[in-house]
Amino acid sequence: MARGTGMLRWWLDWAPVLKVLSVLWLVLALFMLLPWGVLLWEGDSDAPAFARSLLTVLATVLVCWWLTWRIPVELKTRQMFVLTTLSWLSISGFASLPLVLGAPHLTLTNAVFESVSAITTTGSTILTDIDGLSDGLKLWRGLMQWLGGIGIIVMGIAILPFLKVGGMRLFQTESSDWSDKVMPRTGGIAKATLGIYVFGTLAATLAYALGGMTPLDAVVHAMTSASTGGFANSDASFGAYADQPHLLWLGTLFMLLGALPFVLYIRCLRGAPLALWRDEQVRGLLWLLVVVIVALTLYRVWRGEPGFMALTHTAFNVVSVVTTTGYASDDYSQWGPFAAMAFFYLTFVGGCSGSTSGGMKIFRFQVAIKMLLSQLRFLIHTHGVFVSRYNGVPLSDEISRGVVAFSFFFFLTIAGLALALGLLGLDLVTALTGAATAVTNVGPGLGDIIGPAGNFSTLPDAAKWLLCVGMLMGRLEILTVLVLLTPMFWRK
Repeated sequence: MARGTGMLRWWLDWAPVLKVLSVLWLVLALFMLLPWGVLLWEGDSDAPAFARSLLTVLATVLVCWWLTWRIPVELKTRQMFVLTTLSWLSISGFASLPLVLGAPHLTLTNAVFESVSAITTTGSTILTDIDGLSDGLKLWRGLMQWLGGIGIIVMGIAILPFLKVGGMRLFQTESSDWSDKVMPRTGGIAKATLGIYVFGTLAATLAYALGGMTPLDAVVHAMTSASTGGFANSDASFGAYADQPHLLWLGTLFMLLGALPFVLYIRCLRGAPLALWRDEQVRGLLWLLVVVIVALTLYRVWRGEPGFMALTHTAFNVVSVVTTTGYASDDYSQWGPFAAMAFFYLTFVGGCSGSTSGGMKIFRFQVAIKMLLSQLRFLIHTHGVFVSRYNGVPLSDEISRGVVAFSFFFFLTIAGLALALGLLGLDLVTALTGAATAVTNVGPGLGDIIGPAGNFSTLPDAAKWLLCVGMLMGRLEILTVLVLLTPMFWRK
């Protein structure tokens, strides 16, 4: 009897998680209809692969919904941690089905790697003939990143601050105060954010199309720019348009817009036009980009590059790496040792919290600098009391601990992953930059193998699985995953 009661309690605890997951899977299935429709219209042989994938996902949704439809959804913190991790794992798995069953006929390892890279908006790829893919599969790669991008925004705005992960608590008070004043319900915030995301994607599509891209390229590049994902329809990435500077500048603009906090866009539309500039994160990101772009442009001009093209490609690739988009218009690893080292450092930066970008996020660097300055003041004035502020709000010990803990485990994860990749036989540059680009969700690494001009296809399968783990951990802010591995989490 006690065993039966325990099983029932367990089911009532975790059934709501399964119910929410089934809704997310249904959304994924609905988006599969778009590439399937394109393939049917074109009479392409990949259409049956999407039909089978669609039926598999829908069947799973129906079974799970039938099991859980009477159970109310009231999620506690423990359930939110599990839901956050399982949603990214399961969606990546289901999204890989068309890649296994479609024209590339990828192995399970390669298909999962490609889908995890897409859903986490990392942008690393194992495909070697992207130009030859069917229109439906090209569209699906863009859609996966677009869906991952909106998922990242929701997670960054609503979920991670609630879970107090990695200093993200810093933005909970701001978001809740603002939402009380501007939007009556959290649902209003989600709808407004989705509206801006869709509008930005449509604006990018129109701009790219007017700039000379084909309709399909315009749509896919718009989705992967807005999501800061970086998948392109060519093996040359955005370099396929390297001879059209206006498109590179448009790409630079839309990548940057995707890396700014989406809640601040809504503030601007609601009567606070200077909200973006007043935000400490945004100012920090913009100043960093200006300084780095100017420095690298001067470096390239000094090496003999034409001024305007040096500025164009430098701005595009710097913004691409800092925002963790991962496009490449040129092989910047060949720009000289100073530039290569600079791009390696930029891999870790990331954009703003509440955006589609990954990486450390600008605010953590800013908080760390404030903590350092405060400690230096304390060493000089040992009896002084110093209060550090961020966006006018005092930094609490909870936020400081979160930033320190996240930063430690962030770099520890990269170090451990790089060591494991080295154990598999990868060279130093490939192992280190591969680990870094996976955890930071940037995309390309450095070197001849996984650099901007290469891809991840030649890596051993074990390395690809390890990189999948790194991409997911980076996207989920490390601590969200690590907490599930602790025995105390599973104790009542």
